[in-house]
Amino acid sequence: MVQKLWSEEKANNLAVGLSELVYRSNLIGSDRSVCNWGGGNTSMKTIEKDFRGRDIEVMWVKGSGSDLATMKAENFTGLNLEDIRPLMEREEMSDEEMVEYLSHCMIDSKHPRASIETLLHAFLPFKHVDHTHPDAIISLCCSDNGKELAREIFGDRFVWVPYVRPGFTLSKMIAEGVRNNPAADLVLMEKHGLVVWGETAKESYDKTISVINEAESFIQARIDKSKTFGGRKCESLPAEEQKRILARVMPFIRGSVSEEKKMLLTYDNGHDVLEFVNSQDAAALSQIGAACPDHLVHTKMKPLFVEWDPATKDAEQLIKAVSAGIAKFKDEYKAYFERNQNKGDVMFEPAPRVILIPGIGMVNTGKNSAMANVSGQLYHRAIAVMKGSTALGNFVSLNENESYNIEYWPLELYKLSLAPAEAEFSRKVAFVTGGAGGIGSETCRQFAAQGAHVVLADLNLEGAEKIAGELTEEFGEGRAIALKMDVTSEEQIQAAFQQTALAYGGVDIIVNNAGLATSSPFDETTLKEWNLNMNVLGTGYFLVAREAFKQMKDQAIGGSMVFIGSKNSIYAGKNASAYSSVKALEAHLARCIAAEGGEFGIRVNSVLPDAVLQGSAIWGSRWREERAAAYGIEPDQLEEHYRKRTTLLVNIYPKDIAESILFLSSSKAEKTTGCMITVDGGVPAAFTR
Repeated sequence: MVQKLWSEEKANNLAVGLSELVYRSNLIGSDRSVCNWGGGNTSMKTIEKDFRGRDIEVMWVKGSGSDLATMKAENFTGLNLEDIRPLMEREEMSDEEMVEYLSHCMIDSKHPRASIETLLHAFLPFKHVDHTHPDAIISLCCSDNGKELAREIFGDRFVWVPYVRPGFTLSKMIAEGVRNNPAADLVLMEKHGLVVWGETAKESYDKTISVINEAESFIQARIDKSKTFGGRKCESLPAEEQKRILARVMPFIRGSVSEEKKMLLTYDNGHDVLEFVNSQDAAALSQIGAACPDHLVHTKMKPLFVEWDPATKDAEQLIKAVSAGIAKFKDEYKAYFERNQNKGDVMFEPAPRVILIPGIGMVNTGKNSAMANVSGQLYHRAIAVMKGSTALGNFVSLNENESYNIEYWPLELYKLSLAPAEAEFSRKVAFVTGGAGGIGSETCRQFAAQGAHVVLADLNLEGAEKIAGELTEEFGEGRAIALKMDVTSEEQIQAAFQQTALAYGGVDIIVNNAGLATSSPFDETTLKEWNLNMNVLGTGYFLVAREAFKQMKDQAIGGSMVFIGSKNSIYAGKNASAYSSVKALEAHLARCIAAEGGEFGIRVNSVLPDAVLQGSAIWGSRWREERAAAYGIEPDQLEEHYRKRTTLLVNIYPKDIAESILFLSSSKAEKTTGCMITVDGGVPAAFTR
């Protein structure tokens, strides 16, 4: 049952007017079983002063592209009702005419474009109106016998409206239905949702919740758990087995869905998802259509249901099944587009947004992890609706053409146009070793600022988590994760790339940046010191690059690697034979991988910094004292010493290195591989040519 969240204490402290609407909307949106992400709309009618100081009746309605759960006052649009009400006398009105007309009714041109369903609210003569998409109500409205069952639940208190795409016609049908039924206190929209109203904000909110719970009680009394979705067909794999298989399969899925545009993946093994994908009827039910028109832009008409027996635990078999399934889904989607397209329509990427796998759960795709999660959240709602509808009768959905005309509806596509423009590294995943350090953390910040999802891998997990938390707070949930990883441990590196595959589907960019440095005269260099440098800077770079190479090959969509070498990759540093030797190894290893990676679209380049003291754990260690001793100066004179030896007379900072890393990883360098860029202020002894 849906809980009532209204707080009298909070409500009494609100100013009369728009703040009441904001509070009510946020409460409604906070429960996704009441209202979909980005869906539903709310309104209230008030008396305001116009620009001439006259009292006018204004309707405040949700602005297009907002989400009820997070809306603020500035996300609502105020319209002059006196200008809107005459529209009730019209017989018809196109979407284009409606949008144009309503733009002239706005009391402030700076307000957002009004909701698609503005006229629904304007034509109803009530102060507060709520339109939602509750699971229980849509279960009823998507049942083939829903109208008859509604009479059992609500008697003569409801108006049933057959499916019509939102707009002028639907709004007028609802208003006339309510006018013709004085007993009505709710509207049921076939295959769509619920409308209620009240004279106060609380009355409207309470009505929304009470109507939902009436339907929910009716449905729950008819659910036979043993027969849900036709009963169980297969068992879920243990959680660790799910992860093992998914970590292997996700890069192949990502590659297959990224042929047109790169996509990120998320996965979900919630109880309701597993109950559905493991059932007898899931394969057929999932192909009937969307549970609500609002889902279509984010989930498409249908998901991909993968025919695979989880009892085999065969990841390679699943890879083949998923790859074949995605290819078939794309062909069918292209045919669906061609059958239904209207003049001027441009096809979206044809890859599935929802992939259902028996025994494992659901994989979702999107331009970023947030949008992939939206597709997943909406499919949770679809599962709940199908569960309710099949307990009442048979689940029904929009037909193909109705679905298409929502998915490609200009008024829905307008919402998508409100999203920020994609940046250079949007849709890409960058994996940075030494992510908590000076160069690593600055590189991660710059990648995230330009759209990337970032994996910070570091022995210093606390430091990496701090940076990841800052990036998430600034750029959004899911944009960065921190992993503890020792680059000398093959097992930890493999586990880190598995976790990356589970988090995002795979990797596009790696920055081999983990580092240390030691200094001692050659004859005093111990085997322990030599091996330490070789293990971290040589073997570590090899292991990280190798695992990334494997994952990039599996994805088959190319990739970029950037190795952080050193001036010492070229220049034989005094008292630094171990460090200099392995830095030379790194640079040559990068060129070797570049030679092999070309046919797979994998580019490998190196950045050679020098004396990046700021924020560096290396320069905070004995290395600073050792290098100062090698030059016969004091440690606090080192930074100035390095500046003066450069031809440009400059110091080098983490930001300088990060900018070169991003350049080599970007589309501007897409034809560059096997290259070394020096970022050292100009040290002639280390010129590469």
